[in-house]
Amino acid sequence: MKAARLIIMGGAVLAAAGAGYLALGIASREPEREIVQVDAPTVPTEQVLVAASDISLGTTLQSGSVRWQDWPKDAVSPGFVTRSSNPEAANEFEGAIVRALFYEGEPIRESKLVRSERGYMSAILPAGQRAIATQISTDTSAGGFILPNDRVDVIMTRRATDEDGEAFQTETILENIRVLAIDQTIEEQDGEAVVVGQTATLQLTPQQAEVLTAAQQMADRLALSLRSLVDSKSDETKSATHLLGGERGKGVVRVIKYGNAKDITVGPSQ
Repeated sequence: MKAARLIIMGGAVLAAAGAGYLALGIASREPEREIVQVDAPTVPTEQVLVAASDISLGTTLQSGSVRWQDWPKDAVSPGFVTRSSNPEAANEFEGAIVRALFYEGEPIRESKLVRSERGYMSAILPAGQRAIATQISTDTSAGGFILPNDRVDVIMTRRATDEDGEAFQTETILENIRVLAIDQTIEEQDGEAVVVGQTATLQLTPQQAEVLTAAQQMADRLALSLRSLVDSKSDETKSATHLLGGERGKGVVRVIKYGNAKDITVGPSQ
C-alpha cells in the first residue's frame, strides 16, 4: 500500500512539474505576428521624353539619343515634352543641335535644342548677339586655362609717346564676355586638358564687336583675363565705347611708365 502511494505521489509530482514547464513555455513565447499586406497607393504618371545617355553641347540628336520614361504627373514641368502632347517628338527632334548639356534621364526641353542647317555656332548665338574671333596665345589667355563658356575681360595694351618719351597704356575694353570657342573646341572633353588655341571666339553685342575690331587695329597686344565663377553669374557686360569716337562715352586709360601706373580719363574728341 505504501509503495502504491509513493508511486501515485511521484506521478503527481511529475505531472505538476510538467504542467508548470508547459505553462512557463507558453508564457514566454512571443505572440505570432500577423502580416497584413497593404497595396501602395497608385501615383499617376505621364510619359516624358528624357535623354537616353549624357548628351554633350553641340551634339546632333539621333534616334537613340532620347527615350520615353514614366514621370510623376504632379512633377511634370510645363517645359517637359510629354507623349500625350507630342507622341512623335522622339522622331521630330532627330537632327536638332543640343545647345546645353543633358545628363542621362534628364527631361528634354525644347529651349535647349536648336533646329538649324546653318551650323552650330550661329545656332547657339542668342538673338541680337554676334560671334567675333580674336587672336590669343598662351601668355595672353590665362596660360591656356580659358575654356568655352568661361567669362573673360579683354585687356588692350598699346604704346604711346608723350613729351617724356615712350610709355605703355593698358585698358580693359570689354568686361564679363562669354567665350564661345577656343579655335574649333566648343567644350571641354571629359575633363581632359585642352590644347592651347590661337583664336578665341567671343559672344558680343554689335557695338562690342565694333569696339573689339577697333582695339585690334590700335593695340600692340590683346589679352584675355579669366573671371571668377562668382563674378561671372551676371550676364551684364561692359565695353569701352569711347574707342569708337563720337559721343559714345568716356573711359579710363591706365598709363604705365617706368613701372609707375596712372589712370587718365579719356573722352570723345571735340
